[in-house]
Amino acid sequence: MNCLFLFRMLVALACLGAVSLVQPAERCFAGDSLPEIRVENVRRVFDNGEHNAFTDMIHWNDKYWLAFRTCPDGHMVSSTASVIVLNSDDAMKWDTVHQFSVPLRDTRDPHFLAFDGKLFVYTGTWYSGEGKLDREAYDINKHLGYAVWTEDGKTWSTPHHLEGTYGSYIWRVVSDGDTAYLCGRRKRGYTESESGVGGASILEGALLESRDGLNWTFRSLFQTEQGNETAFQILPDGTMLALSRERGERAQLARSQPPYLSWERSKLPLYIGGPLLAEWGDQTLVAGRKNTSAGPKTALYWLVDDELEHVGDLPSGGDNSYPGFVAFDDQHGLISWYSSHEKDESGNPITAIYVADIYKE
Repeated sequence: MNCLFLFRMLVALACLGAVSLVQPAERCFAGDSLPEIRVENVRRVFDNGEHNAFTDMIHWNDKYWLAFRTCPDGHMVSSTASVIVLNSDDAMKWDTVHQFSVPLRDTRDPHFLAFDGKLFVYTGTWYSGEGKLDREAYDINKHLGYAVWTEDGKTWSTPHHLEGTYGSYIWRVVSDGDTAYLCGRRKRGYTESESGVGGASILEGALLESRDGLNWTFRSLFQTEQGNETAFQILPDGTMLALSRERGERAQLARSQPPYLSWERSKLPLYIGGPLLAEWGDQTLVAGRKNTSAGPKTALYWLVDDELEHVGDLPSGGDNSYPGFVAFDDQHGLISWYSSHEKDESGNPITAIYVADIYKE
């Protein structure tokens, strides 16, 4: 009996109440040829009573940085949303060092990039007007990317709109050192068809590029339909991987060689919401939301030969996922995510930010 089969048996029994999986020190089992993952020191690092979600992390300037969205109006689109940036010397004690919003816009999905001597925080924004926007009024063509940045970690710029991103919802970003590459989700041809507001068939994922992190131009399409949240990784040989969320029960993995004009695409038989794709030693870590009969969970995977090997779930439930990751070394890493699996003193669910140490075994 291999380790992966044993783990799945334990999960099934746990759902039936036959056994319990102990956390925060949980051991996640991979296949026989892959390392296991142990999850330890799960801790809630931020909860202000609002909806806190959509995390990212980076190690920069000898500190750990964690960003996420907070909003008193909940998950959906509202101009009351803002982005909070925390930092820490030891990944245990976190301090709020910056918070920003954009007037009349919903700010969400912050992502870090260390580039051109600066630490950037990118955010996709919906135009919402004052307060909360009715779902029927969502207009993808009014999306606009923004960024703030710092050169010393103390003084921050004001939010700056990103040229070339109007009509695109921006997401994760990566750099090869000279050029930055950004996910831009948009309607094909910027059609005004209302069916495109929620119609995945006319959405596409564009690779945008920049030499300064602020002015962006089109490079290619990595998703020709069902354009959605995408995580990138540039391998040592220059190959770019793009792991994209799709609707339904599938994700897309695309691969391209420099200059990233054409893509080889394949479907993965799993849905991954808010995907993370990160190099960790000799392995590639994938994390994101999966759908289960017990509800959504934030799951961990190894990416091996363009296939995903599930190695367990983080403590999570309800509204959750959108992880960030920093590797301390090849065996020890730090992962962030948000979740609403815990309750406040009144018994009401909270949506909070969590981090945990993860170890290979």
